[in-house]
Amino acid sequence: MEHDELTTKELLELEAEYCSYGDTVHYLKDPIIFKRCDGSWMFDLDERPYLDMQMWYSAVNFGYRNREIEEAHNKQMAMLPQVASQYLHKEKILLSATIAKETEKRFGEKGRVHFNVGGAQAIEDSIKVVRNFKHGKSLMFAFMGGYHGRTLAATEITSSFRYRKRFGHFANRATFIPFPYCYRCFYEKDRKTCDYYCVKEFERLFETEYYGVIDTKDNEVEYAAFFVEPLQATGGYIVPPPEYFKRLEQVLKKYNILLVDDEIQMGFYRTGKLWAMEHFGATPDVVAFAKSLTNGLNPLSGLWAREELITPQMFPPGSTHSTFSSNPLGTAAGLAAMKYMKTANLEETVPEKGAYLLSRLRELQKKYPVIGDVDGLGLAIRVEMTKADGFTPNRELTDAIFQEGMAGNIRLNGQEYGLVLDVGGYHKNAFTLAPALTISYEEMDLFIGLFETLIKRCNA
Repeated sequence: MEHDELTTKELLELEAEYCSYGDTVHYLKDPIIFKRCDGSWMFDLDERPYLDMQMWYSAVNFGYRNREIEEAHNKQMAMLPQVASQYLHKEKILLSATIAKETEKRFGEKGRVHFNVGGAQAIEDSIKVVRNFKHGKSLMFAFMGGYHGRTLAATEITSSFRYRKRFGHFANRATFIPFPYCYRCFYEKDRKTCDYYCVKEFERLFETEYYGVIDTKDNEVEYAAFFVEPLQATGGYIVPPPEYFKRLEQVLKKYNILLVDDEIQMGFYRTGKLWAMEHFGATPDVVAFAKSLTNGLNPLSGLWAREELITPQMFPPGSTHSTFSSNPLGTAAGLAAMKYMKTANLEETVPEKGAYLLSRLRELQKKYPVIGDVDGLGLAIRVEMTKADGFTPNRELTDAIFQEGMAGNIRLNGQEYGLVLDVGGYHKNAFTLAPALTISYEEMDLFIGLFETLIKRCNA
């Protein structure tokens, strides 16, 4: 039988027998096999439409099958699809220069761009840049609820123990600091009156050597950097209060600790800015990026670092390497994506669309007490599901809505749809919405109708 003639049942039987479960996640009771995609939509083998509200974990910010980016990728495929990473090609140089110049405009710092093939690898390279500059200091701060990848070193600065427990420690587990998750404050404070109590608690670590961080005789700190996400991604799309990172940065500068900004999910206009950190007024020393750099067309990640950290003398050839880093298909797609971002007016349209979607969700929140928290920045939006008290986490309802959405049988306006959602949060009770930045207002209204239908069905 030809591959195209295999049924869904036959394909799933092959998958169950021959595919590793370790390279993906089997959250669905009945896995879906997708056939094609376009814009904000995925289609299964039966051509059933699924409205995608997570866009491959924000890897496809500019819509599936984005014609301009796809055309550049295909043109490169016909001209120079392969070249070893120790050689140069035009697209790598132009993409590096574009990202570096755009970043300098935003943070006022000259820097250089370094490429790799995936988000976790960009984090690994960031760790190398930091350790090298800090003369081998290996201790890091990171946030509770933070996620930076599942390679061995990246799991050391990712807060969840479950990513490390079967493999042991590779280097040094980070010291995890509470993120300003104001809806569920770690310190049980009120955002209106706390005056950034969480920052003050962090700064207390430097008061005496007996808190295990600093030698107060010469003010040398044992920690090299603080790895942050400007909005927590897997943690539940948590938006910090506006002055948080500026105040944190003041503490870090005082004690000569580098700030590493993980923009892998929030970069490239997900929040309405090229880098989400722009909203908060802090200037990072390193920015890690991936995902939407190529709109998901080809694996390419990288980092931008301040000149001082990444000069050819400080970080010479061979400091890191991957056979496929700066691959020409990725750099061509990345260059086209950067051009698209510049011409698509995203700094205006993304906040407008985000405000509209938030307003529609807050209307639902008033109708359904099981929606405990709605918040967002640009088109990075969180919906936290709770018990009827509006606070107690409701993981069961969240999972039921997720499963029902993927069943593909939501009937609305005479048609059946599926709804692709992503679940995150500290209690796995938050929907993290990352729709295409190209989503239409009609599609956002359709999402509200589909989501409300699921709430009624699953809450009953």
